[in-house]
Amino acid sequence: MNTSSNLLANRVSEIEESITLKITGLAKTLRSEGKNILAFSAGEPDFDTPSHIKESGIRAIQEGKNKYTVASGIPELKEAVCQKLLRDQNLTYSSDQIVISCGAKHSIFNVLMATINPGDEVIVPSPYWVSYPEQIKLFGGQPIILQTTEETGLKITPDQLEKSITPKTKLLILNSPSNPTGMIYSKSEIEALADVVLAHNIWVLSDEIYEHLIYGNNTHFSIAQVSPEMKERTILVNGWSKAYAMTGWRLGFIACNPDLAKAVGKIQSQSTSNPTTCAQWAGITALNGSQKAVNDMKAAFDERRQYTIQTLNTISGITCLEPFGAFYAFPNISQYFGKSAQGGTITDSVTFCQFLLEESLVAVVPGSGFGAEGFIRFSYATSKEAIVEGLNRLRSFVEGLH
Repeated sequence: MNTSSNLLANRVSEIEESITLKITGLAKTLRSEGKNILAFSAGEPDFDTPSHIKESGIRAIQEGKNKYTVASGIPELKEAVCQKLLRDQNLTYSSDQIVISCGAKHSIFNVLMATINPGDEVIVPSPYWVSYPEQIKLFGGQPIILQTTEETGLKITPDQLEKSITPKTKLLILNSPSNPTGMIYSKSEIEALADVVLAHNIWVLSDEIYEHLIYGNNTHFSIAQVSPEMKERTILVNGWSKAYAMTGWRLGFIACNPDLAKAVGKIQSQSTSNPTTCAQWAGITALNGSQKAVNDMKAAFDERRQYTIQTLNTISGITCLEPFGAFYAFPNISQYFGKSAQGGTITDSVTFCQFLLEESLVAVVPGSGFGAEGFIRFSYATSKEAIVEGLNRLRSFVEGLH
């Protein structure tokens, strides 16, 4: 009798480990063994947190701001979030509509816990961030995966959304800019999706964590901006990790109707309690202070983006749509299925990534983890030198396949 398995709840066996964290961990293990691993697997800026933000967190500690706060976040930070939403998206929220949590991932977890009943359906466009389906399943929900194609820019269409809605549909999860594709929905595309949402009276969880990382002449447009009615049905999720290189600070927020905000605050009061106090004060400085560091990081990402996409599309057998947001490329590598590497035959994106890591010491994430077999995710949130070398290794690897 296996006592350990009897101890665990059934829900544990129903979810998968995050493939991004798994690949990143394997790459770190190989690097600790002295191997020259080039990792393009993590969704984390390679820049340090800007100095003025770090100094604000340190100052908060030195000033004795080290105690518990209100579980849903300090009033000063909630007000800073309200001002940010008004400034950046012309959206008006009050503090009782804001909940500060331990990162955007935690915010999404809290929202799904507060809204999903067993049997509820949640529509998830694919490719998707790996945690969406797994978190939905944790609460007894049913992820309804909508497959997209390169012909539609790896984005869902209003007709596709319309056909997927049933009486059990509770939520649509919309992620723009997207992890893993880097694609963004235009204002007109979002307005068309909003028409369907409002016609069926469902909710939208709008994950906008990459809001500030949009390139070229493109701009960010939140589905909450479509109309007051759509704003009421939108649960806006955002945070500090990507734009401010604050991944380890664990700070995110939701903006939504007051009833849901109160429910999420109640859940958080019985789980984590408040987010880290000094991080909250640093978060105020990030939102209210100079945005020069954000713009500088964005410019660096854009330069890397252009080089990465141009180079990927010169490698025989690889095609890659141009992303206009986040810091990921999502190339199609399916033409290599059936070919042989030193380690064996490539049968899917997992074996492609496995052999690439083992033979060329390059870590990328298989598209199957994002619900998109035949693709890989390549993060260019690392140095230009590493990107150049990594793409050279990738080219050599595929040219050696037979």
